[in-house]
Formats: sequence, C-alpha cells, structure tokens
Amino acid sequence: MEELEEKLGYRFRDRALLRTALTHSSYANEHRCASNERLEFVGDSVLGMVTAAYLYQHYPELPEGKMTRLRAEIVCEQSLWDVAETLRLGQKLLLGRGEDSSGGRTRPSILADAVEAVIAAVYLDGGFEPARNVIDRYILSKLEGDATALVRDWKTELQEIIQRKPGKTLSYEMTGESGPDHMKRFVSAVSCNGTVIGSGEGRSKKEAEQMAARAAMLAMQEND
Repeated sequence: MEELEEKLGYRFRDRALLRTALTHSSYANEHRCASNERLEFVGDSVLGMVTAAYLYQHYPELPEGKMTRLRAEIVCEQSLWDVAETLRLGQKLLLGRGEDSSGGRTRPSILADAVEAVIAAVYLDGGFEPARNVIDRYILSKLEGDATALVRDWKTELQEIIQRKPGKTLSYEMTGESGPDHMKRFVSAVSCNGTVIGSGEGRSKKEAEQMAARAAMLAMQEND
C-alpha cells in the first residue's frame, strides 16, 4: 500500500478504500467482500470529467465532436493499461484463484478497470484535486506532441491533395506488427504511384494508416 501511495503522490486516510479498489470481483465472490466495480463506475466519471476539462482548456479550437473522439483516445483501455503497468497494479490486485491462475494480473481489461477504481478511491478519500493530480501525472502529462493529430482525418486530407495532381494515386500497405495480442503495434506505409511517401505506426491498422498519411502530409509541407 505504501509503495502505491508513494507512486500516486497521495496518502489515504481510509486505506480500506484503496484495498477495495484493488479487489477484483473474482476475489470478492470467494471472500464475500466488496469488489472494485462500483469504484470503477465513479472513477470512469471522474476521469472523463477531468479529461474533458483539460481538452476544453488546452485545445480551444477543437469542436465538440473532435473533443469527444480525442477524450476516447486518451482514456482508452490501452492508455489505462499503460498507467497500471507504471503503478505495478498487477502485483497488488486481489484476484480469485481461477482468475489469478489464468493470467488476470496482466489482463488489460482488469488492469484498466483497476486504474479507474484507484482514481475513484483517491477522489472519495481526498476530493477532486488529489484525483486530478493523479490523472494529470499519469495520463494527461503523457500526451505526445500535438494530441489533435489523433482526431484529424489525415487520410482524407492527403487524398484530397493527391487528387489535385492528375495521374497520381495512393495505396496503403501494412509493413509490420509487433507486441503481444493485447497491445499490438502496427506499421503502415503509404505510397504514391508505387513510391513510399510516408510511414507510421499505431495501436490498430486504421491508426497506423492515419499516422502514415500524417507523416506524408508533414513531409510534403516541409518540401513546399
């Protein structure tokens, strides 16, 4: 508990809240105690509110629809799994025997839910500011460069530019993938008439293609 509190930058007045946040339903069913499911519900709302306020303040040019998409990218399961790994939550979870033996300590969905539950525990124990500080430290501060790149339709923008040039056509090809099934990384290349003009990677094939188109767009802007 002390190690986790140190990482969170917050000391609990009621450590029972933190224990509950780390209690999976499989353990709760075996030991007849509360699980972290209700805390997960609260944490999801707190995380969504803090992220929405951050986007409103830092990206005044974004319309509501793009803010919604960007928030979803920021608080996705992969993002929360990364936080859980940093906090080493997998080692601290209380799991039922079956869930533990089947790899529950590394399962992304379980770890992502635990992160939301921990955020809720901080919020209920100490209020909004400590919870916001945890979210800022482990999620919002990790945004790489221009986060709006995640919600721009780079493929459409690139296609519109290429269509203005007679005889030019685009094609996309997956050139690689890496990582275990629960955290795959894909690499895509975009070519114009057979010549590669950009490559990029992402957590899905669609995102990799978008990042390849973005790379091509940025290269074209530099050469103008």
